[in-house]
Amino acid sequence: MNILVITGSPHKKGTSSLLADNFIAGALEAGHEVFRFDTIFQVTQPCLACNYCRKNNHKCIQEDDMELIWDKLIAADMVVFVTPVYYFGMSAQLKKVIDRFFAINDILRSKPKKAVLLATCGDNEAWAMEPLVAHYKAICKYLHWEDAGQVLAIGVYDRAAIEATQYPEQARTLGKHIH
Repeated sequence: MNILVITGSPHKKGTSSLLADNFIAGALEAGHEVFRFDTIFQVTQPCLACNYCRKNNHKCIQEDDMELIWDKLIAADMVVFVTPVYYFGMSAQLKKVIDRFFAINDILRSKPKKAVLLATCGDNEAWAMEPLVAHYKAICKYLHWEDAGQVLAIGVYDRAAIEATQYPEQARTLGKHIH
């Protein structure tokens, strides 16, 4: 299985990065191919809603690091969204990349894919994840993608906090058992 992991954390060694690392380790152990796109370390611009892509065979007017993932996004059997929760939603870094999916919406909607959500939140209340999960489910529904699993880590403000939980192992297990 070809897996595209898109991370939205501004922290290279943060809580959601730990989930991504563990998911990827499990997926690689299971023999899957994985490409990781860390949004914070790439230059990506927000969608301009200019519709250039609609008139130019899916080519976005913006020339940035999205060029690194267009083909991988189309070819992926699974897309993994990884994000810390910022004000009850995904990080702006991840949202900016997802908004750019617009250029190839019809391609993405025509090929079945699976999706995974890995998210971290400092809040101890499970409801704090609900808006993010609702948004993720809406994306899956719109794109006709199947939710293949979620790891929703609450109460983990920093790396030490998440390392003391079962969340990293849950992410590894999810990566190892996807099919």
